[in-house]
Amino acid sequence: MHTLLLVLLLIDAVILAAAVLLQAGQGGGLASLGGGAGTEVFMGGRQAVTILTKLTWWSAGIFLSLALMLAVMSAQGGAPRSVLEGNIPAPAPVQSAPLPLQTTPQPQQQPQTQTPNR
Repeated sequence: MHTLLLVLLLIDAVILAAAVLLQAGQGGGLASLGGGAGTEVFMGGRQAVTILTKLTWWSAGIFLSLALMLAVMSAQGGAPRSVLEGNIPAPAPVQSAPLPLQTTPQPQQQPQTQTPNR
């Protein structure tokens, strides 16, 4: 079921992208907000509803519903949500190396310099 919904979502995504890209530009967009545009463009005047507009709205609605269904299905899976919630065996105890014995410091001997014989 999960795979079928995922395939339908991918097909719908391709249809949605094609429908959006095939639509003719409405003229204006964000560029009309800078000024110089008529009020019908700024206020979103009545435009003709084409088959591509209807297809865009339907495929967007289908995309949203499929994405929500897949999200709910994956959230209710039996897998643990965190690594800490899973059954992980405890790590083996680490054996510490014995510390070296403290030796008494040897007094430092000053090196004897040899004087040349004259």
